[in-house]
Amino acid sequence: MLYRTLLRPILFRLPPETAHDLALHSLQFFGGSPLALNLIARRFRPAHFRNLERFGLSFTNPIGLAAGLDKNGIALNVLAALGFGHIEAGTVTAQAQPGNPKPRLFRLPLDQALINRAGFNNDGAAALAAQVSRRPPRCVVGVSIGKSRAAANDEAVADYLKCLETIHPVADYIAVNVSSPNTPGLRELQRAEQLETLLAALKQRTRELASQAKPSPTPLLVKLAPDLDLAELELIVDVARRVGIAGVIATNTTVARDGMQTATETIEACGAGGLSGAPLRHRSTKMVAELFRLAAGSMKIIGVGGIFTAADAWEKICAGASLVQVYTGFIYQGPAIAREITEGLVLIMKREGVTSLDEVVGCEAARLR
Repeated sequence: MLYRTLLRPILFRLPPETAHDLALHSLQFFGGSPLALNLIARRFRPAHFRNLERFGLSFTNPIGLAAGLDKNGIALNVLAALGFGHIEAGTVTAQAQPGNPKPRLFRLPLDQALINRAGFNNDGAAALAAQVSRRPPRCVVGVSIGKSRAAANDEAVADYLKCLETIHPVADYIAVNVSSPNTPGLRELQRAEQLETLLAALKQRTRELASQAKPSPTPLLVKLAPDLDLAELELIVDVARRVGIAGVIATNTTVARDGMQTATETIEACGAGGLSGAPLRHRSTKMVAELFRLAAGSMKIIGVGGIFTAADAWEKICAGASLVQVYTGFIYQGPAIAREITEGLVLIMKREGVTSLDEVVGCEAARLR
């Protein structure tokens, strides 16, 4: 509540990327103090989530932080202390790159939305690996990997492999980002033939990297755009099943601008970029439900897009998501969002007489498609 009444109005007076960097570096400051971390952390693991196993990993709760908020892993341990069951760092690329020119992040408060065209700005995979090793968070850590802007699509496999090899030691799972709208040509990698080549190579490399420390291959997930049609989804699920992908993250940001309350001229002034937040909720939920039907239990789904409340998370879970992630909700609702949603889900489960999330995953998929 303090965040929404006091801190958010102050931060929202600053340019969006300035506010983002200030907040993240403030969290990084607390991450260097064990005492501060203990003050922030409040262990919260309800009985409802004690057996939350997904693609071979154990999660304390189903609420995760999506990639994009902490690209370089500088505050993961503090973010974990805020109550997230998993955090996805990145997206990182094999080498450091500056991303697109600023300004590249825009708020649309009337719609509880953001538009970004960051373009994978990050310090590189090696820097992220060093940060995670230095201050490992107390939760599941996923790392989102992307294609370097300098790499042509016919060089994408080698580029992704280099990134995977660098972050592999610190990643509990690896998310393959082929769906950001802000790197030219990236979404072309979602085409079935190119996607199969890429995912098969990455899957093989995770097998080769399995060791005594990591006897099983690190789970691979793929993050998809919400702008795919049903035929494209069918081909992608077929590819993912053949390759043995552990899960699908649905969804990334959208290039659509449907049903917005913000004035058209304001939206157009922002320019190109991916839209996230409340306007994406219905589109991403529908895609989660469609993927649940198509996957038929062969892989897990992480639902992302427009989650601000426990009711939003519950809808994604009923659509077919085994886990959910927030990003824009964190910006608008503040650092208490993970605990608020987790506690809210417990109340919903008690109301519905449910003792395990697995009882309801996908229970409304047919209706929500």
